[in-house]
Amino acid sequence: MSPSVRPPALAASLFPASGTDAGGRDRLISALRERVPDAARDAVRQIERDLPVYVRAHDARCARTLAFSIEWAIGHFVDLLGDPDLPSAAVTEHFRRIGAAEARRGRSLEPLQAAFRIGAGVAIRRLTEGAELLDAPVTSATVVRMTQAMLGYLDQLASAAAEGHAGDGARQAGRLQARRRALLDKLIEPDPELAHIRLLAAECDWPVPRTAAAVALSGQPGERAPRPALPPDALVGLHRNEPCLIVPDPDGPGRRRALDTALAGRTAAIGPTMPVTRCALSLRLAHDALALVREGVISAPSPVTAADHIPATLIGQSPDLTALLVDRKLRPLLRSPRVHARDKLAETFLTCIENNFNATEVAARMQVHAQTVRYRLRQLEALFGQDLHDPAQRLEFHLALRAWIGPRH
Repeated sequence: MSPSVRPPALAASLFPASGTDAGGRDRLISALRERVPDAARDAVRQIERDLPVYVRAHDARCARTLAFSIEWAIGHFVDLLGDPDLPSAAVTEHFRRIGAAEARRGRSLEPLQAAFRIGAGVAIRRLTEGAELLDAPVTSATVVRMTQAMLGYLDQLASAAAEGHAGDGARQAGRLQARRRALLDKLIEPDPELAHIRLLAAECDWPVPRTAAAVALSGQPGERAPRPALPPDALVGLHRNEPCLIVPDPDGPGRRRALDTALAGRTAAIGPTMPVTRCALSLRLAHDALALVREGVISAPSPVTAADHIPATLIGQSPDLTALLVDRKLRPLLRSPRVHARDKLAETFLTCIENNFNATEVAARMQVHAQTVRYRLRQLEALFGQDLHDPAQRLEFHLALRAWIGPRH
């Protein structure tokens, strides 16, 4: 709780040192108290004129609270002028709660601080006018000191509001983070119900997108890896055993570039874009791609896109079947005793498949002469015969070559 507010003890200095008796001081304080309701009403009107957006955001109950708070703050200031030892904990706590309420509404402190400044200006004007109109000899220096005291007093109330805002804001942020984690956990369950997703999304102010993509991240919970500077609508699952993200609308304008920038410096794999109810599949494919990155099978710059490495992912899911496929499709090549030549032929075969057997394009990709490509093709034809150009076998050849070449390059 904030400490009690205390303006300077001005009651004795409202008059010159050789001035009037205590009765005169009491009359002055009494006259200032009479001006408190008018000063409060004027302050509320000024806030309504100068901060229409702030006032409009409140309902009738909040408007009454505003008027009550201003009158209490000004009245308590006047009471402190009469009795500097008057307890102030209640008014301080009241403004701390006001700051906390602003945090719960998701509002910044700026409108509240502006309202403090407006209220202080009106209160100073009305109270000093009241002091100057009395018969008592109140000097201009005393008015200045009273003005300074009012500003210091309201600064302390504003500090109490800021304390409440910060404390409740932190709690709100913690609750929001917990709700977003619960939403992420639901999204990556198999076949989650859209209605349940919408319910959890509403609780954490997350607009449900039509599509999303999951991102698998390297690292373990608690690992001191840099936290990605992600868009505010991304759901962050760094609390999970296998850290991940859910990124809404990943194919929107500029979204992929922003994601690549945010993930710079981390090993990550981005799953395919899916309907929001299929994030689990997107995450599974992202994890498969990330595992191949760790194994060195995929050597593309991070973050890798799982959809760009489907053949490598497929062959990585069943090592036994992959070994069988390699042996069955590449047996003529694997029997070659010349290891270096065998590797060059395999690389040429794969590049030919990926470039539709266009010798010129293959030569450019491999940075060799086209005649070298044609010479190797003749060697491959001698090994594989007509199977080499059979479109029905091209996919199996492609997968087998990818599986065999991958770990070597």
